[in-house]
Amino acid sequence: MGLTRRGARLALFALAALLAIGISIAAPSPTPVLSQENAPTLEWFGWSNFRLTAPNGKVIFINPFINGNPDAAISVDDIQKADLILAADGHGDEIGSTMDIAQKTGAQVIAPAGVLGWFLEKGLPTAQVPQRFALPGNVYKMDGVTVRVVNSIHSSELPQPTTANAYGGVAVGFVITFDNGYTIYFTGSSAATSDQALWGQMYKPDLMIFHMAGQHEPMDIAMSIKLTMTDNPNLKMLIPHHHRVNQQPGQTWFPDVRAALDSMGISIPITEPVRSQVYTLTK
Repeated sequence: MGLTRRGARLALFALAALLAIGISIAAPSPTPVLSQENAPTLEWFGWSNFRLTAPNGKVIFINPFINGNPDAAISVDDIQKADLILAADGHGDEIGSTMDIAQKTGAQVIAPAGVLGWFLEKGLPTAQVPQRFALPGNVYKMDGVTVRVVNSIHSSELPQPTTANAYGGVAVGFVITFDNGYTIYFTGSSAATSDQALWGQMYKPDLMIFHMAGQHEPMDIAMSIKLTMTDNPNLKMLIPHHHRVNQQPGQTWFPDVRAALDSMGISIPITEPVRSQVYTLTK
């Protein structure tokens, strides 16, 4: 017992000596996460209009539905910079203000082939169309950003079809990967499709921006999320699009999707986005 007490006293003396000469003893630091300056950010401006900013400052707009959007949080006048615009199909709420923003900023535009032809008819410079036929399976690389075009189970009627461009072409979604590896799957207006299991397996998105229109069946939404989880341990964040700030009674809403996910044993939380709030995206 005396030896034990003596050992304890010696240990205390040793610790005091270490502290006296300025040596600190600390627990190992946790696994570091991406710092804010090295992480992409996301903002939602209502409906399916998002702005993504890459770590290197490149700015991407998705479905910039501004004019005519009752929930629009910005105007075209507010936009000073855009490097790339992604429009998922030919509908007015996907095309939105793409032409105005592209002409103002010189942004490149990626959209289905018929939509791009329609833009070109309306005066979009060919220099701003990096791929004349943006089709599922295509990839586009911009400094610090890779965009893959994927299929969407949806239609693509143009608001004012022309003889040359009577239809917008196949509707699409986008898989966007930043140079730090963070990957977003924007579904477009797609219903669930078994293809989503392939994209989950191939691209392993960290964030899924899923379609939550008022008439979209919650179990279909939940299945699309489940499919995107296939061989994909990265999916940790879910954000809806195509919804009003205040959805109408009787339309699909957050609790409906949550209940459908719970019924499938999926616990990934749904982020209810706040317009214009900046979200830093980290793994």
